Amino acid sequence: MNHIRKAVFPVAGLGSRFLPATKAQPKEMLPIVDKPLIQYAVEEAVAAGVTELIFITGRNKRAIEDHFDKAYELESELEAAGKKALLEVVRGVIPKHVSCIYIRQSAPLGLGHAVLCARPVVGDEPFAVLLADDFMDTAPGQKPVLAQMVDVYNYERCSVLAVQDVPREHTRQYGIVSVTPYREGLETVSGIVEKPQPDVAPSTLAVVGRYVLSGAIFDYLENLGTGAGGEIQLTDGIAAMMKDERVLAYHYAGQRYDCGSKLGYLKATAAIGLKHPETAEGFRVCLAGLLDGLGAP
Repeated sequence: MNHIRKAVFPVAGLGSRFLPATKAQPKEMLPIVDKPLIQYAVEEAVAAGVTELIFITGRNKRAIEDHFDKAYELESELEAAGKKALLEVVRGVIPKHVSCIYIRQSAPLGLGHAVLCARPVVGDEPFAVLLADDFMDTAPGQKPVLAQMVDVYNYERCSVLAVQDVPREHTRQYGIVSVTPYREGLETVSGIVEKPQPDVAPSTLAVVGRYVLSGAIFDYLENLGTGAGGEIQLTDGIAAMMKDERVLAYHYAGQRYDCGSKLGYLKATAAIGLKHPETAEGFRVCLAGLLDGLGAP
């Protein structure tokens, strides 16, 4: 039985690393081949059994709402033109049994504050948090990353954080955990710190953009002061909650692309372009020609 019904998507960020592309459109709407980043994250949540999608939005994010809304004019035109395949694509952006809720984050006060904004909708339930910037790709036949984590939660009944090893010089970009062994693929989190400098980082094990959290996290976030960067950090809320509840670090099966960076975004686009049935063959030939022209080995 799936116990995670709700997922929170913090999408209020400015996307400043992709300016000017994000001047008038949300970074979450940047496409990977033919779907925006946010749709991949939503599909991952739905595949994990989530039925309520909670978007924490900000100014200039209306495109996200429009994307998941019904497009009457577009659907009418496609239907009149007999373009049934495209009509099904448009209608299938979100399943009928899934609902969307939009909450405006009044000020950019950090990830912890964004998650706290969802409390009136989530209540005391366990829930998922997905950062669309962290694009998760899995092999054919492999469960999506969030579905893997929901399985862990349903068995262990405690908060679960997706983690991966990063180069030590990159620890300043992540929440970093210290852990103790538990069982294969899982470790018990014994400490967590936000964006430590490499020389003081307790490990190189970074929390990446997938969380399954106990509803108790809201109490801890509500009583936090500001942390790194003058923001309310989700990491600090988890650290406080760990004093009373168990938290596990999960080594997921799959490949993560950091689409908050230009290089990560290009890597994700290439990886999916080489898999997509409409582009794989031609794109592979194109890449080979480009590499050959650059004198690559």
